This record gives sequence, structure tokens and C-alpha cells, in this order.
Amino acid sequence: MNTLTDKHILLGITGSIAAYKSADLVRRLREQGAQVQVIMTAAATAFITPLTLQSISGQPVYTQLLDAVTESAMEHIELARWADMVLIAPASADFLAKLAGGHADDLLSTVCLATNAPIVVAPAMNSFMWQAPATQENCQRLQQYGIKFFGPATGSQACGEVGKGRLLEPNELVDQVQEVFQTQFLAGYHVLVTAGPTREDIDPVRFISNRSSGRMGYAIAQSAKMAGAQVTLISGPVALPPVAGVQLISVYSAQDMLTAVMTRIATVDIFIAAAAVADYRPSQLFSHKIKKYDADWQITLERTPDILATVAALPHPPFTVGFAAETDNLLEYAREKLQQKQLNMIAANWVGVAGIGFDSEKNALNVLWAEGGIELPCAAKTELAGQLLEIIIQQYQQNGYLPHQKSGSY
Repeated sequence: MNTLTDKHILLGITGSIAAYKSADLVRRLREQGAQVQVIMTAAATAFITPLTLQSISGQPVYTQLLDAVTESAMEHIELARWADMVLIAPASADFLAKLAGGHADDLLSTVCLATNAPIVVAPAMNSFMWQAPATQENCQRLQQYGIKFFGPATGSQACGEVGKGRLLEPNELVDQVQEVFQTQFLAGYHVLVTAGPTREDIDPVRFISNRSSGRMGYAIAQSAKMAGAQVTLISGPVALPPVAGVQLISVYSAQDMLTAVMTRIATVDIFIAAAAVADYRPSQLFSHKIKKYDADWQITLERTPDILATVAALPHPPFTVGFAAETDNLLEYAREKLQQKQLNMIAANWVGVAGIGFDSEKNALNVLWAEGGIELPCAAKTELAGQLLEIIIQQYQQNGYLPHQKSGSY
């Protein structure tokens, strides 16, 4: 789920050599859909220019509290009201002291006093400055005020010291900003997701598979994790990196995936079968590479195990969500699959259409359940994953399900 779409991030930059990372931070926040405006202290402008931040943010950069033009419109109040979050990165030792003391002698500190938005600080300073009793006392006071801290990290510093005081990397900061905005609506739930294709071997060289990239399943796993769930991801062979904080079980064939699912299904609250499991496998597996001959070669196929139907047929199945990828009669085939396999929900999507589905970062879903359905228009799979999970939890709760740790069923 992209939690930063249209969020207003007011980025404060203070006097630290780590200010050079702020340009990349602005870029990454905007890539996630956030709107970013920048306030720089006077000391910050000695490390990076306002023009650089203006070019990357696409917005004017604010540096002065008592500016005759902007303050005629009470700019510091307008910025304080505009912000959904005030993120100060880097936050110097001096600015932490100023914030702890309630000072309002520049634009950034004044906005911090005037805003109702959450304030987050990402410290960056020499390790001895960070460890100083005065700095630690200021941090404790700020935490008592409800101000959140991102970092600092431990490592080598520009001054040559090695220790705690480094600014977190921009991608880490973006991840933590997302967590602040993310509602934990799946906290207490165990979600199992299958993703990617399976491979069914013909011989040591050849196999049967499909075009699934695994992106949809991985996006669902990531969104479920961000929503607070305990997530298990069972994945066929894909070229995707693991999802941080998610238990990854790598499998190869349909039988491997079935075994992995059934081994873990007893403690699962929500099962989302996003994998494109091969429907057939060769009935004979050759132990050596089959040579090419002039004559035609025929392979006899047999059905693979139906993982989704097996889970749905359990005496006490989890809330079970299937996927249907179709080239024609999308809603008809999806509704038929929903009923035949007795699923709680099914997400249907077109394949063989340029720009969506397999091998694409975008998709469009028709989500169906017994009493109705909803269409999710074309969007990034990361965005669709969040929307799908919100629909799943609504149906889950409306159908009277309870997570295992609340119902005491394991």
C-alpha cells in the first residue's frame, strides 16, 4: 500500500554535512506520491543550496521567518497547517536543543511550535555530540513531547569518527515515514501469501512454467506487513528481492508449494493465493536430457494438485482469497471459480493485455465475493495490493471471522 500518496511532508533541513542526503530524500518521497515543501535553516544553506532543493521538490524553498513578502500571508502558519508531517532530516544537535527549549527564533522552529502535525526528527551529528548528556536530556524531553526519532545510525562519519550519529539513508527514512502513516489494520493477523510461477520439470534442462513475475504477490506481502500483519510469503522462482520483515519460503513446483502451504496453514487467518501455479506437469520425468530428433516429440501431462481448493476444503479453513487470470470471459470464469472452490473472495485480472498483468508493474482487478464485488482500476501493483487488503479485511470482519490470537483457536 502506498501510504504517502498526496501526503504533505514538510521537510526541515538543519546545519549538518548530512544535508547533502536531503536532495535524495526529497526525490524518494515524491516518487512515493508525497508532496514535499522544504524549510532550511541558515546553517543548512552553507551545506546545500536552496536552489537544489527547489529544483527537486518543484516548490519554493523557505529560509526566512521575517520575510516581508511571505509573512504578509502568515506563511509560517500556512505551512504549519499544510503539513501532514514535519520531518527534520538532518536534525543537528543545536536544533534538537532549540526544539526541546521551545524556541521560535527561525522559521523551522516556529513552524514546529505552530503545527498540529506529527513531528519527526532524524538526528545527524558527531558521535560524541550525540552521547553528550545535554543532547540525551534534550532527546528525552522531545520524546516526552511526543516527537518521534528516526535513528541515528551507527557507522563512519565525515569527521573521521566511527559511532552512533549518522543520518539514516534516504530509503530508510522513507520506509519509516510510511510506517508512521500506515494504519495497523492487520495487527494480530497471520497472512499467508503465495506468489510467482511454479516450474514442472520435463528433464534436467527443460520445464513447464508461465509468465508470472510474482510482483502482485510480493506487493500484497509487503502491504500486509506494513499493515501490521505477521506475513509468510511462499514464492515460486522469481527475480525479486525478499520483502523486509516477511518470512520467505522459496519453492519450485506445485507439489512443493502445496506442501509448504499445508505445513503452515493451521495458524493462518487469511490465505491469499496470488501464485500462478502450473495446472499441469509431465507425467514422466526424464533423468537425462532428451535429445532432439527429426520426429515429433509428445509429452503426456497430468494435473498438478489444486492448492486453493485443498485449503478451502479444510474443516476450518482460513479466509481464503483466490486469483483468476483470464484472456476472455473474465467475470464469468472468476465467478465460476469462486463458487466451485467455495472461496471467500476472488481477484480477477486480464492477462495478454499490454501494460497490465504478467510482466508488468501495473494491474487492474475485479474483486468478487458471494454477495457482490468491486472494480479496482488500473494502478501500480503496490497500490492495488493495499486496496485489496482493505477490501479483504472488511469482508473478513463482516463474515464474523476472528484472528487466531483473538479467538484462541491455536
